[in-house]
Amino acid sequence: MHLQAHTFSSSSSSSSSFHLNRNHLNNLTPFKTLASANKPLYGTGVVFRRTGSRQFPVLKQLNRRGAVNLSSEGQNPSISAETMRHVVEHICLLKAKVDLSDEDEKNMLDFLYTCQYQMRGILAISLGRISNQNLEGYTHAVFMRLQKKEDLSKFYENPFYLGVLKDHVTPYCHEFTYFDYESEVEDDILPIFRKGEEFNFGVEYILLIAFKESSLGEVADDVLTSFTKLLMEFPSLIVQFTKGSNFNPDSKDYTHAVVIRFRSSDAFDIFMGSSEYKDIWRSKFHPITEKKLSISFSVDPVGKELM
Repeated sequence: MHLQAHTFSSSSSSSSSFHLNRNHLNNLTPFKTLASANKPLYGTGVVFRRTGSRQFPVLKQLNRRGAVNLSSEGQNPSISAETMRHVVEHICLLKAKVDLSDEDEKNMLDFLYTCQYQMRGILAISLGRISNQNLEGYTHAVFMRLQKKEDLSKFYENPFYLGVLKDHVTPYCHEFTYFDYESEVEDDILPIFRKGEEFNFGVEYILLIAFKESSLGEVADDVLTSFTKLLMEFPSLIVQFTKGSNFNPDSKDYTHAVVIRFRSSDAFDIFMGSSEYKDIWRSKFHPITEKKLSISFSVDPVGKELM
C-alpha cells in the first residue's frame, strides 16, 4: 500500500492571549505509581473507570532526549536519565469518506484499538475523531507506543493488523498516513503503558513539523529543547510529552513529531491560547519551520466510547 504524507495544516487558535498560572488546578489528589522491572514489556488488557479528581500533583523530569514525563506524586524526585526507557511512537492519520456512518466509525476504531491485544510489543494506544479542522482534511488519528523498532516492523506486517486495514479501515477511508519516531519515557509502569487515571481521559495533541533543511541538527534540537522546558513548567496542564525525529520513509514531508497528552480540554485551551506558547512559536519555531500539521482529539475512558 502506498503511503502519502501531506504538506501543510494548522489548527485553529484563539485570538485572545493570556499568561499561564503555575498554580493552576490546585487541591490535587495524589496518585500512587508502581515500579517496573527492567525487562521486556508487552501490552495488557486493563480497563479503567472514571473515578476521583482529574488533576494530580506531579513531578517534572527532563531526560537526555528532551522528552517530558510528568508523573504523579509519590515518584522519586531524584530519577536520573538512566531510569528512562526507550520507546517507539507511531502515528496514523486517516481521511474518512464523507458518508462514514456512526456505526462504521465505531467498528473501525474498535478494531484498531483491539490491535494492542492481538500482538506483542504494543505498549499503549489512543485514538479518536479529530476535533479541529485541518487543511489536509484528516478526520481520525491513532497513536501507538511500541517497545522497539523491531516491534514496529512486525506490527506493519502483522496478519491481524493487515486484516483490520482490509476489512475495517480501507472500506471507510480513502487515505491514511504514517509517522514514526523514537523517544524515551520514565521507566515506570504507568508512564510507559499510559495507564491510570491521568491517562484515562484528556486531549491528545499531535504536532508534525517540517524544519528547514538548514536548521536540522543543533538549531532544531535547541528549539525543541526550549519547547520542552516550557511544557515542563506546567505539569498541572500536561500529563506526558514526547518528541522525536520522524524516520518513516514514506512520510518525509515532516522531519519531527511531537505528542502531548493534556489533562483536559480546558488545559489544552489554556496552554494553546497562552502568550508563552504563542511567543515561543513566533520567536523560535517560525523562523526555521517550513510547515506544520497540528491535530487533536479527545480521549475517553475505555468502555465509554469504544469496545
